[in-house]
Amino acid sequence: MKIKLSFFFLFSLSLLGFGQRYQLAPDAKVSVLTFGPGQSLNDSFGHNAFRIVDKDRSIDLVYGYGEYDFDAPNFYLKFARGKLNYLISKHNFSDIYYHYSSYDRSIDEQVLNLNIEEKQRLFEFLENNYKPENRGYKYDFFYDNCATKIRDISQDVTVGDIDFITPEDYKPKTFRSLIYEHLNKNSWGSLGIDVALGSIVDREVSANEYMFLPKYIHSFFANAKSNGKNLVKNSSNLYSNKNEKTSGNLLLSPLMIIGAISLFIVFITYRDYKNNERSNWLDITLFMLTGVIGLLLLFLWFGTDHTATAYNYNVLWAVPFNIFVVGQLFRKKAKNWFRNYIKFLVIMLCLLSLHWIIGVQVFAVGIIPLLIALLVRYIYLIQFYKKIK
Repeated sequence: MKIKLSFFFLFSLSLLGFGQRYQLAPDAKVSVLTFGPGQSLNDSFGHNAFRIVDKDRSIDLVYGYGEYDFDAPNFYLKFARGKLNYLISKHNFSDIYYHYSSYDRSIDEQVLNLNIEEKQRLFEFLENNYKPENRGYKYDFFYDNCATKIRDISQDVTVGDIDFITPEDYKPKTFRSLIYEHLNKNSWGSLGIDVALGSIVDREVSANEYMFLPKYIHSFFANAKSNGKNLVKNSSNLYSNKNEKTSGNLLLSPLMIIGAISLFIVFITYRDYKNNERSNWLDITLFMLTGVIGLLLLFLWFGTDHTATAYNYNVLWAVPFNIFVVGQLFRKKAKNWFRNYIKFLVIMLCLLSLHWIIGVQVFAVGIIPLLIALLVRYIYLIQFYKKIK
């Protein structure tokens, strides 16, 4: 008899572990956690998660979205192409608290004002979502990330629509300007993002789309209403970061490093002008570099599922065709079509400036010196080839 009872007990626990229906206590607590930014680029925007506490059942779990599936076949290729499935995670709150506090990242909690049916619905949804066959989902930085999941799932489990009231200090912004709230414009992370992302992120976003950032989940949830009552019952800070985020070294910033390289390009161009010669190695390097970058941007635009890398007018300075015309730079005399091609490059730089001025796309401040240096070099090449044709 004892053996049968033990078997029944273990069997019941196994059902619970595999996410079968498990009734929460009436006083169970459901909350949204908002974690502050970290030091690395990947952590710069913060994080959100659900927390479910049921003291009667000794449950204190945190469910979050956005975990990498490092075991996925061809991980890096899928990651680059935007075809990698991300995962929902489940951890004990004590482990989560230790992790984020040890990295000095703030933790804020908002207890949701849900009835027992809504709490149960959320818990069952998360448990079902955590099953191996359901864990993966197609991640999108702007439209389907750790923050938007919190917004969308909350909408699904509550009776009636959640009314996200726009905060009084709300100002219309673009996706890119919202990113800048977390990144220094003159940083390598910001430079990479600005070069890789296209003009699609420079459109004005709706108030609802603000919630792709964890901090706006926190602020919008604080003012939200559900069935005529406040969505958030109470808020508290569980951990405050002790140290301010350190600013980057100005001397090692993109503007300084790329600026120094650009000055070197201008200097070599000036020396070539004085000596009536052309530094072949410099032109080959510039055409190869801009061509390779341009091909990568085209790959992100047309060869991936990333929604934010389309319509990227950085190809106006990183022209993909440059890599295919490098052979012309080994000739002493340029063919007529190649001279016209260099004029085309100058026109592309002018078009880029126009796109920037009228707001079609915002470009990285760190590449401004390079754009000037490229313009100077291209104009010199036009004049040089004109003399020796």
